[in-house]
Amino acid sequence: MTAALKLGMPINYAGDFRETINNLADFEAVGVDRIAVPEAYSFDAVSQLGYIAAKTERMELQTAILPMFSRTPTNLAMTAAGLDYISDGRAVLGIGASGPQVIEGFHGVKYDYPVGRAREHAEICRRVWRRDKVDFQGKHYTLPLDEEHGGSGLGKSLKIINHPVRDRIPMLLAAIGPKNTELAAELFEEFQPILFNPEQIQSAFGEALAAGKAKRDPSLGELGIVVQATARVSDDAQEIENALELVRHHAALYIGGMGARGKNFYNTLAQRYGYVEEATLIQDLYLDGKKAEAAKAVPDDLVRAMSLIGSEAEVAERAAAFRDAGVTCILASPVAGTHKERVADMEVLKGIFGG
Repeated sequence: MTAALKLGMPINYAGDFRETINNLADFEAVGVDRIAVPEAYSFDAVSQLGYIAAKTERMELQTAILPMFSRTPTNLAMTAAGLDYISDGRAVLGIGASGPQVIEGFHGVKYDYPVGRAREHAEICRRVWRRDKVDFQGKHYTLPLDEEHGGSGLGKSLKIINHPVRDRIPMLLAAIGPKNTELAAELFEEFQPILFNPEQIQSAFGEALAAGKAKRDPSLGELGIVVQATARVSDDAQEIENALELVRHHAALYIGGMGARGKNFYNTLAQRYGYVEEATLIQDLYLDGKKAEAAKAVPDDLVRAMSLIGSEAEVAERAAAFRDAGVTCILASPVAGTHKERVADMEVLKGIFGG
């Protein structure tokens, strides 16, 4: 029997939040399993998820993604435990490194050692949830902070006051670089890449995933892979093209504009997919202010590969490709013009995904 794919849905940065959340009951009713709330340098994700917890009954609640550099490891652990508590055990703690433009530009924190910090965050969070005293001497975090590391010497080794609902809240690491991907496969319950092309998982991530899984503790279970994909189920050629156009512009933003020349992780990912010349052209056009031209330069086969767009049969083929690549949850972004159509598309996806 084919394993079911979990159907998730991300919340958009824009739009009327209360209207969006009031509509969530319709999506939950057709079987959406997870809601993911982004943060970046917008409103914080956690307060929104707390509101969503009160408006839903079954959906998992994923942070997507809390940047590690703007919160201490124990703050992340407390936050996840609090969200898990008010939602009766539905929290999924998604964390990531973000990038220097946001971390140093918006938060004013030095962007360094993202892989090492991610490892220590995971280890410290799990100690907090087990209600162990947080006594940790790592390369990046020392708890309690002693005089040797700049503290007063008065810090105490403490454990969280409340009893968390779960002593192992699922942790997800957003990653696309080889070292972070390897760490996700070794130490996290889930791995979330972006701009995911299922046919190219081996060339882009295969070696890193294999290296991480070789060191994985069996108690963590199988690694889950969570990806995001734009969704539109339609037989109408213009509807399909409109949806594909949204993906082109989204991909151009990341491949071309998210980062500086020579320091754009998403551009590097596109090159690992085999689009070396195309990635360079997209970045050149985007950084020159030619955003429409950059979008047109995104290869059509890449746009279609990382989407769930087309007839029901075509979407089912794409879902099978994601499943064959090891994906366990797709955060589908329905882009139909009306709420009724978006709910209908998600209901079709739920049927395709199973479960």
